[in-house]
Amino acid sequence: MSGQGALTGLKVIDLSRVLGGPFAGQVLGDHGAEVIKIEPPMGDETRGWGPPFHDGTAAYFEGLNRNKRAIALDLRQEAAREVLLRMLEGADVLLENFKVGTMEKWGLGYEEVLRARFPRLIYARVSGFGADGPMGAMPGYDAILQAMGGIMSVNGNEDTGPMRVGLPVVDMVTGLNAVIGVMMALTHRAATGKGQFVESALFDSALQLLHPHAPNYFRSGKLPKLTGNDHPNISPYSAYATATRPVYLAVGNNGQFRKLCAEIGAPEIAEDARFATNADRVINREDLRVVLEAAMADTDGAELGERLIAAGVPAGPILTVGESLSHPHTAHREMVVEVEDYRGLGAPAKPTDTPASFRRKPPRFAEHTAEVLKEFGYGEEEIAELIASGVAPRDMA
Repeated sequence: MSGQGALTGLKVIDLSRVLGGPFAGQVLGDHGAEVIKIEPPMGDETRGWGPPFHDGTAAYFEGLNRNKRAIALDLRQEAAREVLLRMLEGADVLLENFKVGTMEKWGLGYEEVLRARFPRLIYARVSGFGADGPMGAMPGYDAILQAMGGIMSVNGNEDTGPMRVGLPVVDMVTGLNAVIGVMMALTHRAATGKGQFVESALFDSALQLLHPHAPNYFRSGKLPKLTGNDHPNISPYSAYATATRPVYLAVGNNGQFRKLCAEIGAPEIAEDARFATNADRVINREDLRVVLEAAMADTDGAELGERLIAAGVPAGPILTVGESLSHPHTAHREMVVEVEDYRGLGAPAKPTDTPASFRRKPPRFAEHTAEVLKEFGYGEEEIAELIASGVAPRDMA
């Protein structure tokens, strides 16, 4: 191992707040980029999204902002914008998720100003709906895009009605799409020497997630229904009751189905004509549930799930968040990491020669203001003046 991430040497100015943008910045930072987070005078609002809190900062913020240094700038002031422009002189990536038009209002628009001044800069914007079109420049929020993007219409069951997925899946995928866009732009820049504008919109990401519901609809013209834990195209593919906890089965072919039936001591189920093929099992999924749950009624769900997957049957017990984070394989995969008193989730992308690293715990508000400004050529008196005037608010800790 080289000990350096694949993005070592990349300089990122992260103006983003809340989730999608900060998550993208954290991914870049985990893989070696130098990320400077610039917050508004009141701080990233997720610092207050708790409890729980640690030293006045919410755990929510901590989950999205490690491997960054933090300063604050009041970009409503011209002097603060001049500081930002100086920082962009050596930057590779600018990441922001302001309401569309904000940067232009401040005289910092990409096409109007930054593209000509910084031709190698990659300007990455996370937005709700993009800049134009019928909903262009509208603000976007994860739950709203889950609703408008069709995700809620397929999540839940007849009793619950449409349900929000219980994590900010649209925001997080949008952040990942922003990272992918930045990587593409870096490849293009390596060949041409030119930066470019990259946009990752929540609306697009929500639609991207509609598999297999969108292709099913394109082909059949039929709207998907609420199916709860069931898969619309495959059976058995759902959560099934046992004597203890539910086990999730994801059986995709006839061989796996026969092995499942043998492992639960009911090989005769696989011989039933109602369940001969996947298409038969989808049509008769409720009858199949009855016989499978009867066969598993005296079995411990945790033991069964692990036994089935070891036997080649896709299955797993439904674990709590705490159980998942403390699972031995979680430790083996290094998916819980620690930096001093901080604990967070690890990096799922694992290049062998350039692994991710976790060098900095999430910063306090404006923790590195003086340090960063000094690196960009500001003297002590200038720094003191910027802080005193509110251009670069001081650390509140």
